[in-house]
Amino acid sequence: MSPQRDKRCYMGLDVGTASVRAALVAQDGSVLARAEEPIHIWEPHPEHYEQSSADIWAACCTVSKKVVENVNINSIQGLGFDATCSLVVLDDHFEPLAVNDEGVNSRNIIMWMDHRAVDQVSRINQVKYSVLKYVGGVMSPEMQPPKLMWLKEKLQDICWNRAAHFFDLPDFLSWKATGATTRSLCTLVCKWTYSADKGWDDCFWKKIGLKDLTVDNYAKIGNHVLSPGTRVDSLATEAAHELGLPEGIAVAVSLIDAHAGSLGVIGADVKGHNLPCEMQPITSRLALICGTSSCHMGISENPIFVPGVWGPYYSAMVPGFWLNEGGQSATGKLIDHVVKAHATFPELQARAKASGQNIYMCLNSHLESIKKSSAMGILTVDLHVWPDFHGNRSPLADPTLKGMVTGLGLTNSLDDLAKLYLASVQAIALGTRHILEAMQKAGHQINTLFMCGGLSKNPLFVQMHADISGMPVVLAEEVESVLVGAAILGACASGDFNTIQEAMEKMGKVGKVIWPNLEDKRFYDKKYEVFLKLAEHQREYRNIMQNV
Repeated sequence: MSPQRDKRCYMGLDVGTASVRAALVAQDGSVLARAEEPIHIWEPHPEHYEQSSADIWAACCTVSKKVVENVNINSIQGLGFDATCSLVVLDDHFEPLAVNDEGVNSRNIIMWMDHRAVDQVSRINQVKYSVLKYVGGVMSPEMQPPKLMWLKEKLQDICWNRAAHFFDLPDFLSWKATGATTRSLCTLVCKWTYSADKGWDDCFWKKIGLKDLTVDNYAKIGNHVLSPGTRVDSLATEAAHELGLPEGIAVAVSLIDAHAGSLGVIGADVKGHNLPCEMQPITSRLALICGTSSCHMGISENPIFVPGVWGPYYSAMVPGFWLNEGGQSATGKLIDHVVKAHATFPELQARAKASGQNIYMCLNSHLESIKKSSAMGILTVDLHVWPDFHGNRSPLADPTLKGMVTGLGLTNSLDDLAKLYLASVQAIALGTRHILEAMQKAGHQINTLFMCGGLSKNPLFVQMHADISGMPVVLAEEVESVLVGAAILGACASGDFNTIQEAMEKMGKVGKVIWPNLEDKRFYDKKYEVFLKLAEHQREYRNIMQNV
């Protein structure tokens, strides 16, 4: 749909795991135009995932130009970026540097989901550094300090000795747009151990062997830090030409992609929907951003320390609030893996094509056809999945955990595939319940889930989260909540809104509400018991085998 030529609007640019998306978003939060472009992922070794900053910027330029084709570009007031929390490495001329032993400089990004630094993060976690208090007590290999350690230890000549700039991907994008090396408080606090009130901890970096990063007031990793949504600078001439946007428009301090999704959904006005969070503070809401992985974002007025859950981070997402961030390292990726690896996948593809559905809608339809009662979930009464095929991000904070499936038979029919898919979706929702319970036990008072991301388009995924958590799930009126969140940043940087909270309320809109089927509560309580036992048993098996 083409936007009205002179409607005041903002551009949001979102760099996800596998694609770059752009949207023009109006002041009322409606998406006027959008475009998407794939980006490449390299996997040179198991658990190593790399990307190219040049490839990503080129994709940003492509989608930006597409969405402004039919608009008066002078109606665009601001630009906001969000991206995955991946590590970008550049030399002293701001040229890409290899993060691989092949020395391929174009592959200069270690992706967020890369787990090459498991040994380094284990060594960090063996010492109770004070900064770990603010990451749930345990650092993740998805954060930047262990990745930086890995680069110094493994690629000293190829990369480390030549590197002059280490960016989180969202900050790289704002640098490309403006030339300013400003860092976002969001990225540095959430992934780099920066403190909103104390700054960098010299002792931590020295003790983990990265004293060289403290030189020149941390010039390589950032010493000018601003809050998300504030203005970094004006869009530079070259970047404006490449993006097809007006030179000089406001460019906002960026956000991590999940945090942008939260902005796009969590602050919506819920009056008239009879939700438990109505007339309650925003701290009663949990934003659940579900894509390749899932993030669970809860905010509080005072710091809440949740074992195994990242944070509390001050002003990292919503200014003035503390953020706790739970998550699952593989959700959409897990479902894809389980389904596409099954022997019956070719049959599913053929059925989906014949019916004009995507494979997941086809599986949902098949589950409806084979259920023996109104409660579809009971199809998995004897089939259980532990979903941490890529380790546990929270609340166990154990990247070495593996996936588990119990209840398999000798058959490989489409029924079997559908049930395994259902059990995997349920396992992800049970993982959300696990995170929710940890947050509530620590002091969060959450009663409503606000969901966005690609998996929120799957009705089964949404319903399972409602049924298993026992809470209503609110979907945004605009399904592209992450892009709305990025645009909110641009809107605030332009000066059209006084605060992020004001922009969240006016640009976020409630769409559909999915209520839990409470009659299924006993069944899912039992499934949850089994779910917790699976992790317990896996650790028992590990202890048995450790001395082999």
